[in-house]
Amino acid sequence: MKGFGLVLLMVAGCFCGPPKERVLKEPEILTDEKHFEGEEHNPEYDHEAFLGKEEAREFEELSPEESKERLGKLFDKVDKDHDGSVTEEELKEWIHYTQNRYILKDVEKQMTQTDLNKDGLIDWKEYKQATYGFMEEDTAPNEDKEQFANMLSRDERRFKKADSDSDGKMTVQEFSAFLHPENHNEMKMLVVEETLEDIDKDKDGFISLEEYIGDLYPESERSGEEPEWVTNEKKQFNEFRDKNHDGKMDKDEIRDWILPEDYDHVSSEAKHLLMESDVDKDMKITKQEMVDKYDLFVGSQATDFGEALKVPHDEF
Repeated sequence: MKGFGLVLLMVAGCFCGPPKERVLKEPEILTDEKHFEGEEHNPEYDHEAFLGKEEAREFEELSPEESKERLGKLFDKVDKDHDGSVTEEELKEWIHYTQNRYILKDVEKQMTQTDLNKDGLIDWKEYKQATYGFMEEDTAPNEDKEQFANMLSRDERRFKKADSDSDGKMTVQEFSAFLHPENHNEMKMLVVEETLEDIDKDKDGFISLEEYIGDLYPESERSGEEPEWVTNEKKQFNEFRDKNHDGKMDKDEIRDWILPEDYDHVSSEAKHLLMESDVDKDMKITKQEMVDKYDLFVGSQATDFGEALKVPHDEF
């Protein structure tokens, strides 16, 4: 079957297994921007965290005056209790909302593509057909049979785990757990197991230093002197990843590595926005204070909340 290996790779990249960047992003901050640039806070991170990544592209041509006007309208949506001011808690709720909306939009898009009989549910047969199409294990080239079988097995295991009521079909919520397992507590250990399977080459149930470095820096990419970043990663492994210093990472240590829970990015971002815009230091933001600091929330000619303003008010 010509091209099978390429299709297999594409499917694997979309559905099976964690990305090469193993540390998963904070679920509610779906932005490719770095939080800090050196010691400086990155304004693009603020804009995408507050308003959502996709919407950031829609208002890049707005003038500062248009940005301020639209931000004033958005304030009324962030001010959930409509008391004329926005608190840190309301900022946190808004950031959660905007980012969860992005996830839901992605899930609904993929749901439409996968729900072949359009009944609002996805069973295993539908998922397999929509994802792998005509491909079957016995039609794969010999060299790809094992990889294809592993992909199917992993997907089916994740399917069954996400199918919380075990009825053989996934709802939108269950499909969200399937596609974004790092966002769902009941799925997180499965992400850990998948990561372990990818890296644990000797199948002893642990990740050694050699396996850890081998995943980040494969033999095929090595030549000459070891890069400084590899030396730093070895130090990270020995000093921080391998917490009990037994020379390997167990499942708990792997979870701490790829799903760190020691930093709440949403709370941190809400505090930052509040501190930077709360001029009178009363621990809340008025509409005027928000508009005065519009570049903090939406940037000059880089606003990104167009979709938020198109949604009917009663949906917020």
